[in-house]
Amino acid sequence: MAGIDEAKEELVEIVDFLKDPKKYTRLGGSVPKGVLLVGPPGTGKTLLARAVAGEAKVPFFRMGASEFVEMIVGVGASRVRDLFKEAREAGPAIIFIDELDAIGRARGSSTSFGGNSEQEQTLNQILSEMDGFSSGDTLIVLAATNRPEVLDAALLRPGRFDRRVVVQPPDKRGRAAILRVHTRGVPLAPDADLAQIAASIPGLVGADIRNLVNEAALLAARREEDAVHQKDFMDALEKIVLGPARPIVLSQAERERVAYHEGGHAILGLILPGADPVNRVTITPHGQALGVTYQRPEDDRHNYDEAYLRARVIGAMGGRAAEDIVYGTRTTGAESDMQQATNIVRQMVTRWGMSERLGAVALAQRSDAFLDPAEAEAATVGGWRPYSDDTARLIDAEVRRILDESYAEAARLLRQQRHELDALANALLEHETLDEQEIRDVTRLREEPGNGVLRLPVAAFIGT
Repeated sequence: MAGIDEAKEELVEIVDFLKDPKKYTRLGGSVPKGVLLVGPPGTGKTLLARAVAGEAKVPFFRMGASEFVEMIVGVGASRVRDLFKEAREAGPAIIFIDELDAIGRARGSSTSFGGNSEQEQTLNQILSEMDGFSSGDTLIVLAATNRPEVLDAALLRPGRFDRRVVVQPPDKRGRAAILRVHTRGVPLAPDADLAQIAASIPGLVGADIRNLVNEAALLAARREEDAVHQKDFMDALEKIVLGPARPIVLSQAERERVAYHEGGHAILGLILPGADPVNRVTITPHGQALGVTYQRPEDDRHNYDEAYLRARVIGAMGGRAAEDIVYGTRTTGAESDMQQATNIVRQMVTRWGMSERLGAVALAQRSDAFLDPAEAEAATVGGWRPYSDDTARLIDAEVRRILDESYAEAARLLRQQRHELDALANALLEHETLDEQEIRDVTRLREEPGNGVLRLPVAAFIGT
């Protein structure tokens, strides 16, 4: 398996134990009974469990947690007993329970009645079976979940799921390795640069990358090409993230406005210090977006300074600012930009202590470790607030202040670069899509080095 080396290293001991149990038990020690694989969907948790069983050459018993639960009370517990009995008889063996949160939720947290009773009985049976392991049992239970915070505390205590292995989305090197695996049977054109593609897709997990390769191959076949080109990969990425191109006909006035909107994003991406480099701009409608500016980070980054976050917010304001400068009027096209900018600024103020008036105080928490920042912030809105109404008003004032300052800065910079903005808009009207080199040729602006990308499902797409 490629791209999840850290998780693989954590499980090497489990494989070794299943191959040679006496090596670990001769001094009175015991290997953990249960291993919980935690990570976002699509990172390869199920594949990792299968790989452990395959490497150890032991039987593998897999069942989705939802398969245990029926409306008839007692069926789930019976299935758990049967599964553990069969695995013990075949031992050494591995039991893998996928989506453990379906039956492992904290008891008493469900609002349903019949289903709640059945779920709790099934959970109790799993706890009893894991407690019933004898020292001679060579049986290990692997489980996977992307919601570890909802699990019952009894599942996580020592003697049950002793060890937790976090399966993170792959870094750039891991994404390149996954791309090499999935393109082994795909004829690649000389211009297909897997390293560059890997750098362009931060946040994508193994399942996403497999889908990307498949979509690129299908697109190349539809174009009657003999190999998959770089352009096929980039077009496939746009399709996956934004949906297929929409065959709608825009008036010339609408196309021109969209071109200036996306040009505003792109110009700011080129001139703002620390902004992610602009990789691609298109005014071809995709999904709900009439145009897209795609910024690719130079390297993965997991820590973000205030200057970088400000650059993200100013860049998001570029589309609305460009429309104001050129037309003096506003449209609905900046809705997603404003939502993205507001989400980032609200987190700067409430989570990351980046407001001088509020200081270094955490006023919001992420509800899920595997939600992207926008979803985590949205999950906090409308819930219980751990602060007063006066603090809430101060938060709103600080968010508004930073957004207003960012918009003013975006407008100031675009007025200075009005000639480059006009040139880029005209080029987009003529060609519809421009790649990185074409953007540089048209604007003749020097690109600042990138500082990384905010952890989102994909790299930063800014669309109308």
